Amino acid sequence: MSEPQSPQPAFGIQKVYVKDASVELPNAPRVFMESQTPQIEVQLESSADRMDETIFEVVVKVTVTAKQADTDKTCFLVEVAQAGIFEISGVPDQDLGPILGIGCPNILFPYAREAVADLVGRAGFPSLHLSPVNFESMYVQRMQAEQAELATQAGQPGSEVSH
Repeated sequence: MSEPQSPQPAFGIQKVYVKDASVELPNAPRVFMESQTPQIEVQLESSADRMDETIFEVVVKVTVTAKQADTDKTCFLVEVAQAGIFEISGVPDQDLGPILGIGCPNILFPYAREAVADLVGRAGFPSLHLSPVNFESMYVQRMQAEQAELATQAGQPGSEVSH
């Protein structure tokens, strides 16, 4: 009698959608009279929620703030939460982290970039094209920070190994 085979890993994109989007121009119309190029700050975060055994929602949130360098006044604030529903099966729970924290955000980010560029253009500013993002590096940093926090909570320095 042969051993039962574990299911083959499977990955599918069920839906990609904009979960939330907003544009704020708190200093309009005066901001359009300025001749200098605003300074751009980009914040990125991703999150994942399990909806059922094999269905996950992953959200990549991009916040872009443009400020005038000399006055620190906000020219615009654009937020986009780009989401996707992914079906993932046959993957052990301990291996889901990299898929949800790296693979899925890499799929969603181009959609978020396009939404940001469109919203900035519709707000009356030159189109803004975000640089590619290394989600693998972000994921590793997040895991290291979580491990350091767990070690601190346990009363142990994060870099020491106890025997």
